[in-house]
Parts: sequence; structure tokens; C-alpha cells
Amino acid sequence: MQSKATRIELFNLGTPQMRAFHLSWLAFFVCFFAWFAVAPLMPLIKSDFSLDNDQIANINIAAVSITILVRLLVGPLCDRFGPRRTYTGLLLLGAIPVFGIAFAQSYHAFLFFRLAIGAIGASFVITQYHTSVMFAPNVVGTANAVTAGWGNAGAGVAQSVMPWVLVAVLAMGVEHGLGWRAAMFVPGVLMLIVGVLYWKYAQDCPQGDYSELRARGFSIDSGKRGGWAVFLAATRNYRVWMLFVTYACCFGIELFVHGVAAIYYVDHFGLNLRSAGMAAGSFGLLALFARAIGGMTSDRLAHWRGLKARTWLLFALMLGEGLGLLWFSSVHSATMAIVAMLSFGLFTHMACGATYALTPFIDRQALGGVAGIIGAGGNVGAVAAGFLLKATGSVQETFMLLGGFVIAGSLCALAVRFSVAHTTREETLYREALRQRHAGGVPAAAALATD
Repeated sequence: MQSKATRIELFNLGTPQMRAFHLSWLAFFVCFFAWFAVAPLMPLIKSDFSLDNDQIANINIAAVSITILVRLLVGPLCDRFGPRRTYTGLLLLGAIPVFGIAFAQSYHAFLFFRLAIGAIGASFVITQYHTSVMFAPNVVGTANAVTAGWGNAGAGVAQSVMPWVLVAVLAMGVEHGLGWRAAMFVPGVLMLIVGVLYWKYAQDCPQGDYSELRARGFSIDSGKRGGWAVFLAATRNYRVWMLFVTYACCFGIELFVHGVAAIYYVDHFGLNLRSAGMAAGSFGLLALFARAIGGMTSDRLAHWRGLKARTWLLFALMLGEGLGLLWFSSVHSATMAIVAMLSFGLFTHMACGATYALTPFIDRQALGGVAGIIGAGGNVGAVAAGFLLKATGSVQETFMLLGGFVIAGSLCALAVRFSVAHTTREETLYREALRQRHAGGVPAAAALATD
């Protein structure tokens, strides 16, 4: 049987590992594009439905709240049915509310579909799960960070592109009041296309699909047994909850920014819709490289200093993020706001990458549960930020308070500790992965193949 990949060969689609790599980031990208496609159009939607600030806050909370539940569910679903079936189902079913939002005729209908669309935010967990079972310890942090970063960029592309999609739709003669509705068909169709591609070309792990392997009598180990016992095992690991908090403080902030940035630049700095979309989109586009840098730096430091270095890197990145948020909340010009946003955004995306570069090493026997709980933490952070905005009534004040919370949350990264036995085992697997890579792809030892 093929083992986990010990290198990332971007232009090789002949291996199941690299097909999973490219399909998982593409699916993630499309899901995030669809998730936040409506955000840059909110100034128009606000006018069409005569929304007040409280209703807009409710919409932002709805957009990220249901993702908490679905992220908790998809981890065990990946364990049970495999990432191929889980991702295909999410893409095809998730397209329904994306199309549905185009037909909303009231605030309550719009709120319902915005809530339902949030389910596709669980795509992140499946992407991280799929790359974690496909890549060896020496590159899994990089693989997780790159796929997550490229996928995450879908939110930034949506912020920048959807206003232009709207312009194109209007140029085709569609009535102004129907323009944003017609534009929402673009992300929905993309989800259907990628869903078909995932079903046709992906497989669950290097050895094949879980269902076929089980039918042939193979034991699917390392968290792929299925069932809620795996999830419950993850809940009993305190490290999972520490990273739950750190992810709330980095990815949660990222989601919050995606939801409020465009309308904030319009209302607070007087930018037009396209300029605000470009400004907000620049934050999301940092994910194209910043998240990957966080994961690659984590892998590199681990090579020199072991698992402990991964936790210290995460702490430093979150500290930089918190300080950047405080800076962003204090500026009074659009230009400086964009500079400050890009600065704290760089640390935010890198911290996200560093978190999931550490995640595969928390508990290999409960990978789905671990990935799901930590991923849900990001949405808990976004929901909490949404309620904080409702309480303060000011985006600027909310960002200031969030900066303080992120600095406090960074201490959770330092609280993550590993036993000597755990560290020794991971170092052994890491060295074995390096040995395999230097040997030119000779199959790894049994311990690595079943880790």
C-alpha cells in the first residue's frame, strides 16, 4: 500500500495525495467564496430590505453560528464515511441555500438562508482532515496551511469579485433590483461543479476509500474508525480546548472581518461599494500566502526544536495579531485603516496556519474529533465578536476590545504541553518521514503507515 506523501509535488495529479491536496483547497475555496459572496453586496441588500444595524448584526451572527454545529458533526462524519463522501455531500447540499438566498423576499427569509449557508463553512474541517490523512509528519503542517490558505482566499476573492459580477449582470440588462440576486447564482453553480469533481477524482486515504477498505477486511485506524467514541475522546483532551480558544482568536477574527469590513469602509470612511470591496478583499487575499507561511514556519521550527516550538510560534503570532487589532481600532483614515488591517491580517492568517500545523499532533487516534472541535472554535469566536458588536454598537470599539481578548487568548498557546512519551513518538515518526523522503519515496515503516 502507498504511504502518506512526504513531499508536496504541486504539478503532479497522478497520486491520490496530490489529487486530494488540490481538490480539497479548490472545494474549500468555492465554499468560502459562496459563504461570503453576499457580504460585499450588503450595502445594496441593506437598502432593499431597509435593514437597521441590529438586523445586520443578526445576519452576521447567523452567517457563522450554524457552522459551529456542522463543524462538530463533519469530523466524526469524515471518520465514519470518509472525506470524499462528506465533502461531496456538503458541496451539493450547501448549494441549495446559496441559490435560495436569491429568492428571499423579506428580512426573515434572508436571515434563514444566511444561517443555512453557514453550514458550508464546515468545509475547512474536511480539507484539514483530508490533507492530514494524506501527508506525513514532515510536511503535514505545510500541506494543511497551504490548502487552508488557498481555500480561505475564496472569502477575499468574493469580497473583491462579487461587486464586479454584479456590474456584469447589470450590463447584461438585468434590472437593478434583481442584480444581486442573479449574481448569487455564480457561487451556487461553482459548488455543484466542484462537488461532481470531488466525487469523481478524490479518494479517502492513500490506500483507497474507507468503505472499500473495510469491506476487504482492513482496519481503518488513526481516528478513522468512525463513531462518537472518537469525538468524545477528543473532548477529554485539554489541548484541544486550548487550540479551540486560539482558533477562536484568529480564525474567529478573520470571519468577523469578512462579515463587517465592506460595510464598515462604506459607512465609516465613505468609500464606494467597489472600493470598499477591494479594501475588504485585500484582507482575505492574504490567505493566499500568509497561512501557508505560518504552517511552513511551524514545520521548520519543529525540525529544529520539536513540538514545543510550534506552540511558541503560535503564541508570538497571536500576540502580534492582538497588537495589530489595537492599532486598527485607533486609526481615522481609510488609507491607514487598510495598512493596519493588512498588518494584523498577516499575523491572523499565519496564526491560523500555525494552529492547524499543530492540530495533527494533538491526538492521532481522534483526528476527526480534534479537527472538528478546533475548527468550531473559529466560529464560536466569530459569533462572540458578533454579539460584542451588538453590545457596543460600534465596529471600531469592537475591534479595540477584540485586540485585548486576542492578547489574553494567546496565553492558551503556551498552555499546550506534551508528555515525553508523546514527543518521542512524534519525533520518531518525523524522522521516519524524512528518511522516506531522502530515500526517494520508499514505503515508510508500518508505524508511519498506521499513525
